[in-house]
Amino acid sequence: MQINDDVEGPAKIGYGRVSTEEQSLDLQDDELTRAGCDIVFFDKCSGLKTQRPKLDDALSHLRRGDTFIVWRLDRVGRSIRHLIDFIDDLNKRGVNFVSLQEKIDTSTVAGRFFFNIMAALAEMERELIVERTRAGLEAARKRGRVGGRRLKFDARKKEMAKKSLEDGVPPRDVAESLGVSIATLYRHLPAKKRK
Repeated sequence: MQINDDVEGPAKIGYGRVSTEEQSLDLQDDELTRAGCDIVFFDKCSGLKTQRPKLDDALSHLRRGDTFIVWRLDRVGRSIRHLIDFIDDLNKRGVNFVSLQEKIDTSTVAGRFFFNIMAALAEMERELIVERTRAGLEAARKRGRVGGRRLKFDARKKEMAKKSLEDGVPPRDVAESLGVSIATLYRHLPAKKRK
């Protein structure tokens, strides 16, 4: 973390991240410094990790009117949806967001427009996924299939189990021979139904 103690008014707070200890933060550090960041925080961890202590630290320093600056979008976002939620949260706090590589600045009309386009595309993607899932389930239903895992204990196995139990084969052996647990066997063939 680098701190410039001469900060008056809105601050520019930078954040950088690399995935491993071996990777260098020099490029991001240089770019964030050139962008005029007053404070810069760095994490050395995978972007997939939800625990990023220096990111949390950076976010705790932000006040209304401040600007949060990253070198590239993927330094903070794990996915488009996560990134949109992240920027939206900053917006609600009255904090501007800048990504240097993508030239996004939510303090400008063009930056807000780009962000809104991204949000709309993410929403459309989510709705398309839901639509495709529904269509796939409907097509499967028309073919006589229903969603979920295939049953391990189908009608054929049920008949085999019933016959084996009637012939005196111990329930544990019946379950093992059919590749199901004893609990599954008892669930499908309770004692009263075996008679």
